Amino acid sequence: ATSRKKSRDRDWAPRIWEGCNVVAWWRLLSRNGFDVDRSHLYMVPIITFVSSMHTLLRFFEESLYRHQIRRVNIKPPLFIVGHWRSGTTLLHELLVEDPKHGFPNTYQCLEPNHFILTEAILTRLFAWVLPGRRPMDNMAAGWDRPQEDEFALCMLGEHSPYLTIAFPNHKPIDQEFLDLELVSASDRRRWKQTLYSFFQKVAFKDGRRLVLKSPTHTARVRILLEMFPDAQFVHITRNPYVIFPSTMNLWKSFYRKHGLQNPTFEGLEEYVFSTFVRMYERFEADRPLLREGQLHELKYEDLVRDPFTEIRKLYEHLNLGPFDRIRPGIQAYFDRTRGYETNKYEISPELKAEITRRWGRIIERLGYPLE
Repeated sequence: ATSRKKSRDRDWAPRIWEGCNVVAWWRLLSRNGFDVDRSHLYMVPIITFVSSMHTLLRFFEESLYRHQIRRVNIKPPLFIVGHWRSGTTLLHELLVEDPKHGFPNTYQCLEPNHFILTEAILTRLFAWVLPGRRPMDNMAAGWDRPQEDEFALCMLGEHSPYLTIAFPNHKPIDQEFLDLELVSASDRRRWKQTLYSFFQKVAFKDGRRLVLKSPTHTARVRILLEMFPDAQFVHITRNPYVIFPSTMNLWKSFYRKHGLQNPTFEGLEEYVFSTFVRMYERFEADRPLLREGQLHELKYEDLVRDPFTEIRKLYEHLNLGPFDRIRPGIQAYFDRTRGYETNKYEISPELKAEITRRWGRIIERLGYPLE
């Protein structure tokens, strides 16, 4: 009984919306008509109180550090792009083993309003809050682990497709912000400023070159080049017949853990199908904008089979410096994660045929055989 209780305790995690400032939180509620399921209503006063504290702490932090942060020059980042569940997290964790690479961590992405002021104290005080493993894939979790900057946009009140997680039974929102192609010039300008300001805060704490990972950025290469003309990109792919069920599992896990409604998952398959196509159509349209030495591509299957060879090729192609600098970190990472196994999925012949029909052209372009 005790071991089962410990397991349940470790599975518990706070809602990501507890990192919002109060404006972001109330905007999220109002955009969705305050349609919180009865079983989740208890979260509203909790998050309202916590978000008010974040807003107050943000005021103090800006009073102390605003001018210093605005003077920070960001070195051209290295962006890891690729669809969800394609191995972007693994690649991110490997590349930040290089002592010359910095990154936004989980605390900074979920508490972007005031992490300069509070990170050293609150990560110790609330070390028990996060589960030991991510629910969707059992990879290690922790405040100091590298994290997606897309979450920071949500906490800061910016538009993001990830806001759909809060109200999963509603029509997906902010889908135009996946690639920002159809948003107004003013909205695009504000979005870029919010993201840039967050990167400045991260760089203020850590002056190393930032390695950044968000699958959504796969559809934003042009926008990111406007912000950072000398940025570099690593694109990782994985067999789409594995990607589909794994992505379904990802969103189901997020909807259950962080939704404010009891999810029905209605329309989720179509959402995964259409988002994959939109993401890769935009990525292919933006690819010609990248100069020689700005993009390196690799397959997840090759990375897990021979990580040293694949990371060496990445370093040589992008001219990131001596591979020997990161080799000990890669070895240490795999020593720590020895025994880890990815989730296994069985898909029906009918679903496999539908994946081939909907994604076949992109599957071939990515270098995978049609099934």
